[in-house]
Amino acid sequence: MEAFLIEGGIKLKGSINISGAKNAALPLMASSILAPGVHTFKNIPNLRDVKTMAILLSHLGAKSDFGETLTISTDEIRADDAPYEVVKTMRASVLVMGPLVARLGHARISLPGGCAIGARPIDLHLKALSSMGAEVNLHNGLAEVKAKKLRASHIIFEKVTVTGTENIMMAAVLADGKTILENVAREPEVVDLANYLNEMGARIEGAGTNRIEIEGVKSLKPSVHTVIPDRIEAATFMIAAAITGGEIIINNAPIKYLKTFLSHLKESGVSVRMEDKGFKVKGTEKLSSVDVITAPYPGFATDIQAQFMALMTIADGISIIKETIFENRFMHVPELNRLGANIKIDGSMAIVKGCKKLRGAPVQATDLRASASLVLAGLAAEGITKVSRIYHLERGYEKLDEKLSTLGAKILRIPDKLP
Repeated sequence: MEAFLIEGGIKLKGSINISGAKNAALPLMASSILAPGVHTFKNIPNLRDVKTMAILLSHLGAKSDFGETLTISTDEIRADDAPYEVVKTMRASVLVMGPLVARLGHARISLPGGCAIGARPIDLHLKALSSMGAEVNLHNGLAEVKAKKLRASHIIFEKVTVTGTENIMMAAVLADGKTILENVAREPEVVDLANYLNEMGARIEGAGTNRIEIEGVKSLKPSVHTVIPDRIEAATFMIAAAITGGEIIINNAPIKYLKTFLSHLKESGVSVRMEDKGFKVKGTEKLSSVDVITAPYPGFATDIQAQFMALMTIADGISIIKETIFENRFMHVPELNRLGANIKIDGSMAIVKGCKKLRGAPVQATDLRASASLVLAGLAAEGITKVSRIYHLERGYEKLDEKLSTLGAKILRIPDKLP
């Protein structure tokens, strides 16, 4: 196990390139099951979750080759199951269910249960597949889904679900007739998946709105696709500039997907200005507190909540941060308080009273985005901060320590004996 040792108080300066989006790469990889042949993905991030998805695809019979691009050969799909050993480490493993049922007519997926940030069941996925003619059975921790041929259906999701939208969209592309999905996720990653499916020959309209229409086709063909940049990584580096009072030029960032976040960031006093190759984020000597309510896209992303909270710990005034997506996504709060923050939790709200200065201390990461918030706080804190269990970070940030180092951060990767 490893940890980060961070010497805080340094204003970060320089430029950084944003990697491909994890949350786009994983469903894209799963979609390769739908069409036999070689799929090529550019701008794939080198992340633990991407490698886990490649392992799962290998278990199913696909062959992945990582180089400057990722190629996935899906001529042979032999297995139909996502084992618990994989699903428990990466919930996105359930994304192979829709493609497997569409191609093979059956799938066996281990139920994901809960995770560190709260329960994330797949009941909406299963209900939708059932309405498309699939037979669904739950037993021994497995969801077994069978359908000789999926048929079109009009599905209204009870609540917005990103993976549910992606899973059913992939299932519907080879179904008989036109499937209509309503109250769907509008995230950019959903749009990126729809774009690739269309490049393969699917007929999808409405991705990016709350209603998607899918006219089923008989078959698809592999294509070449470039993964969109990671908006969450981009936001994290913007906060890195803001929390250290630094100045960072961020290249290859998807500005159009960050409008809500940027409005909050600017409200705190941070300067954001377009440049030739990207845009420049410049911190301010006096941050202002800003209230936040997380919401599905285009609202304030829950995946940026923890990082923004780290910024608010040193802002002037009191910030109210309300989490509406996951019921247990304040696990970073006790750790931020160990660094001198003043945060109290009241149900789904965190009340953050800004302090003059954070101070370094040993802290433990509990999940992916919580890890990032602790790294950001450590960059701003006086003294040394040790962030343990950084394996969470490896799931969603590509070479975060190396990128921060190029901006002047003093951050070391060290062995950690913490169990």
